Amino acid sequence: MGWLTATQALRLLAVRPQTLYANVSRRRIRARSDPKDPRRSLYHEADVLRLARSRSGARKAERVASGAIEWGDPILPSAISTVANGRLWYRGEDAVLLAETRTLEEVARLLWEAPPESQGSMQPAGIERAALARARERARVATATVASPLSRMFVALGCRAGEDPPSYGRAPAVLRTEAVGVLATLADSILPRRDGAALHERLAMAWRRRPAADLLRRALVLLADHELNASTFAARVTVSTGASLASGVLAGLSTLSGPLHGRASAGVFEMLRAGTRAGMSATVREWLQQGRPLSGFGHPLYPDGDVRAKALLGEFAVPAAFREPLAVVEELAGERPNIDFAVAALTQAFRLPAHAPLTLFALARSVGWLAHGLEQASAGHLIRPRARYVGVPVGP
Repeated sequence: MGWLTATQALRLLAVRPQTLYANVSRRRIRARSDPKDPRRSLYHEADVLRLARSRSGARKAERVASGAIEWGDPILPSAISTVANGRLWYRGEDAVLLAETRTLEEVARLLWEAPPESQGSMQPAGIERAALARARERARVATATVASPLSRMFVALGCRAGEDPPSYGRAPAVLRTEAVGVLATLADSILPRRDGAALHERLAMAWRRRPAADLLRRALVLLADHELNASTFAARVTVSTGASLASGVLAGLSTLSGPLHGRASAGVFEMLRAGTRAGMSATVREWLQQGRPLSGFGHPLYPDGDVRAKALLGEFAVPAAFREPLAVVEELAGERPNIDFAVAALTQAFRLPAHAPLTLFALARSVGWLAHGLEQASAGHLIRPRARYVGVPVGP
């Protein structure tokens, strides 16, 4: 994320200096001192661009839609989660407080609005048990020579997506039962099955890191959902066509696999390696000068710092190698760690597998994708944005 001078910010906002300063005081725009001249301030580029897009309530419809696609106004009604007042909320409950005691399975029941009588179990039942058994067998054969956890998840979901019935026209209770099976399919593709064990326990046993079990539980809960991020939007668009829940989760997983989304923790490790060679301060300065994103730091929805990262980092001893970038990045860029940094630190602290950050993200967020799939199926309409054409001019 870049920083702008006052002149650049004023040009983008088309406002007087007093208005710029007022937005800073109201925490709509982050500001920090210019390292080259402490008497001057720099303004957070993403904040300025977001405010510039939303200034006029009388914008044309196409400009509203265009701005909404990139950190703009909400574009879909949803009752599942939101970030408000610097906190993450799951159906009105503080996600950080939920992470204190709840499991991912319990949060799934909350997000999926499971009725009280289903609160005791997240085990597939009835026809879904048979569908899950078929998916397990097909995935077992298809993944026999596949080692990567991500590839195994893709194959398992692909097997279900190819055969599961459409979501369109089916009762919510039936779809919730199917959601349980889809989550089980994803988990079983990468973890040994253990009857009665929660997902965080299965992860800890599979990775032979039992002392990390409670921290894995916390991380899974904190990662379960996060409004309409890129992967969630992809999942909703897919289910809006009437496609199966498994197809929606497959679309979400495909989107998550990109380096700007679920693989962001890899950028944290890259920064650490570079800092080891050249010094952390020199590395951060160089990355800022090159305009490279500081992976693991900052988040447009949390101007005062990502509460998920704070909640997780406060529960274990952060490795020494991770403490230096915390101080250097805040001093030079004014940014605080986000959940990607926290998960990377957790991985290092407990010597989890290299794929742990993406695996945790995928398992946890599949709960959110399924929640949004259920909500979208209930809405029963197609998501079909229009394009704002900027190509060769066409005739009248």
